[in-house]
Amino acid sequence: MVLSGDAITIRSQPRTGRPKERQLNLSNVTAPRPARRGPGNTDATADEPCAWASREFLRKKLVGKEVLFTIETSTNTGREYGHVYLGNDIATGENVIETLVSEGLVQVRRDNLRDSAAKLIELEDNAKAAGKGKWAPDASSQVRDIIWSVESPRVLVEKFGGKPVPAVIEHVRDGSTLRAFLLPDMYHVTVMLSGVRCPTVKLGSDGKPDPSLAEPYFEEARFFVESRLLQREVTIVLESVNNANYIGSVLHPNGDIAELLLREGFARCVDWSIAHSHAGAETLRAAERSAKEKKLRIWKDYKPASMGSVKDKDIQGKVIEIVNADALVIRMPDNSTKKIFLSSVRPPRMENKEGQEVKRTQRVRPLYDVPFMWEAREFLRRKMIGQKVQVHVDYVQPASDGYPEKTCCTVRLGGVNMAEALVGKGLATVVRYRQDEERRSSQYDALLAAEMKAQKSGNGMYGKKENATVKVQDCAGDLVKSKQFLPFLKRIGRADGIVEFVASGSRMRVYVPRETCLVTLLLAGVSCPRGARPAPGGAGTMEAEPFGEEAAAFTRDLCLQHEVQIEVDSMDKGGNFIGWVFLGDKNLAVELVAAGLSSMHFSAEESKYYTALQRALEQAQKARKGIWKDYVEKTPVADEPAAEAEPTERKEHYKSVVVTEVGEECRFFAQSVDKGQELETMMEKMRAEMAANPPLPGAYRPKKNDQIAAKFVDNEWYRARVERVAQGQVSVIYVDYGNRATIPVTDCAALPGMFAAAPRYAKEYCLACVKMPKDEDMIKESQLALSEDVLNREVELNIEYRDGLEYVTLRAAGQDVAKGLVEEGLLMVDARRDPRVRELVADYQAAQDRARREHKNIWQYGDVTDDDATEFGR
Repeated sequence: MVLSGDAITIRSQPRTGRPKERQLNLSNVTAPRPARRGPGNTDATADEPCAWASREFLRKKLVGKEVLFTIETSTNTGREYGHVYLGNDIATGENVIETLVSEGLVQVRRDNLRDSAAKLIELEDNAKAAGKGKWAPDASSQVRDIIWSVESPRVLVEKFGGKPVPAVIEHVRDGSTLRAFLLPDMYHVTVMLSGVRCPTVKLGSDGKPDPSLAEPYFEEARFFVESRLLQREVTIVLESVNNANYIGSVLHPNGDIAELLLREGFARCVDWSIAHSHAGAETLRAAERSAKEKKLRIWKDYKPASMGSVKDKDIQGKVIEIVNADALVIRMPDNSTKKIFLSSVRPPRMENKEGQEVKRTQRVRPLYDVPFMWEAREFLRRKMIGQKVQVHVDYVQPASDGYPEKTCCTVRLGGVNMAEALVGKGLATVVRYRQDEERRSSQYDALLAAEMKAQKSGNGMYGKKENATVKVQDCAGDLVKSKQFLPFLKRIGRADGIVEFVASGSRMRVYVPRETCLVTLLLAGVSCPRGARPAPGGAGTMEAEPFGEEAAAFTRDLCLQHEVQIEVDSMDKGGNFIGWVFLGDKNLAVELVAAGLSSMHFSAEESKYYTALQRALEQAQKARKGIWKDYVEKTPVADEPAAEAEPTERKEHYKSVVVTEVGEECRFFAQSVDKGQELETMMEKMRAEMAANPPLPGAYRPKKNDQIAAKFVDNEWYRARVERVAQGQVSVIYVDYGNRATIPVTDCAALPGMFAAAPRYAKEYCLACVKMPKDEDMIKESQLALSEDVLNREVELNIEYRDGLEYVTLRAAGQDVAKGLVEEGLLMVDARRDPRVRELVADYQAAQDRARREHKNIWQYGDVTDDDATEFGR
């Protein structure tokens, strides 16, 4: 180490023992004194002219090189004076003192100068004559303007913008804390290495480091850094600020010193600053793992964390339930289920204004009562429910304090870490660990980075939005509340819902967002075997009926936490709603009957789904599925007429219609061409009546489901039905055309009685044997393509089957419209098992296969059909 232009520290390596350091002053010369910082950055001295140039010249020439030196004299205080030579021997080596004098960087002390040093006088005179170094005319201006401290360190970090800055290391306090001059602006900074911490030493009672209080390997780590960086030219990347110290990376031509410290077992990773590291968190973690595996130095007693009973660390499974916001249940390839937790993630908690967790003193429903818990659960549910995910087991948290053992994992969907995505949305926080804690996520640094990004962006819990909870009316077991909601649920027809809990094959709890209520729903039209359940009065457990558990598992697998549509018919004495559940175009009751897991209830005869239920029952009985495994088909009596057989052949009876509106899920409205003139006549009469007896604007107050006269954008009157009334605006459907609009209440009027009884001329249909793709963007394209093919055009329609609606095929210019869209990759085939449409389905399937092979539209990235493999429970 070079202290000044005439003083150096030499480290000698004896044959045995540790290296020894000694300070040597150069004989017969005096160098300009460099600036010194006073205590507390006060009373700092300034450079003498050429002091920095003198020291730098000597530093570049000597630091890191082997030298020969001789001791000429020593003082009573222990100072030693001598000569330093570069080279293998004194005779041929370069005399460093003579070089300094010849460059004019030191001054010869001429008093008591020995004859052997007469050459120095000559060299100094030549340097003066040549105007070198401190003898130069502008020597007085060669003084550094040192910035010992910056008032706002963060401003300096922003100034350099994360770019490497040349620097010289001046002091190594410990292996991970250094002082340096940033060049050329001469900022004097203390830098703590990003992402690492080396052993340190505590201060003694005198305020100075006490060697007896040093952590193991403190001296070794400091020596490791000093021998490589002290007074070396490096580049420093300032990345953050901690108090008055800078957080940054020190880059040597041979690499990042932080990574090398970790690899040699001289340091450990620290979470709070690792995200800033220039080398990258993964690089530093890998270096630390390498040292742990080799048990180097501070890791000599390292023992890997136990993985408990986990055998396979990488598994695949299908997500069947999201438990609040930090756990999920997956179905394994062997059809078993396993509950896993997201590693290193903490879901939202109830906190007071000071951010302290609130202890629950009363019954709390976390999903609804804890702020942001609903949003967090919904984020995961929408993304993962029913999807196949890749799971990496990070660690097993042992059972403690009454809590069972937890298997904590990193869960990926399509390569995306779902815990990272959840944290990035501000819907969960990252667990902070002790530095020596091994049990943590394998992607812990990515989680920390996502949390930091969420905080800066103000996402979720970090935003200005109040911690609003989801206000839910729980109708379960509450007859009064259920009666209040029954009229609304019956009136709206099909309502969107989320199945929150499945109690049995036909009993479930459903959250209805539109009405913000939680209801118990019993499936109408079916009688399902019951599973095991508590006996009345708490007297033990009642055994499950045959196939009761299978029925519950079937419903759970199809519906649990899936978005469904419910249709409420009535309510029982306990406040439970009775109705139907639909998953897309599937009726859950029909699916249960078809699987042989439910019989048909007598009340089904009065429902509009009786035909579908009856067909499913006959198929299940014929296949002897489930509860029908011992079914014996009845033989008709000879003298009794045989029942009329179910039609098995497709019938074609096309009629001409005009499509007036195209909706969602392949539904559309159409008018019969034969009724066209009749509709025109009625419209002329109605408009004449409205003109003869004009209504007073605003006098009529429409109510939901009212049949009214309503104006359209063409300012003409049409028949309509009210769907919603809110804030002076009325949402209506024009019953003779099928289109919808929202109009001001002043454009509504009472419908004259003579026109109220006339039939609706627009009827709703649905395309048979096809369905929309799942991708939202492709749904819009498919709907647009269907509209372009049929909207406001005369086409031919044939009814194929009925299931609530009439399902039909359309022909335009002699071509099957649905088949054409399937062949273009804009619709998908719904493989219906009805024998009447077997050939139609096969024809559509062939068209779909062609679209898939040619990667058209929805097939452009390959097969997008659901994974229905049996190992995932379907």
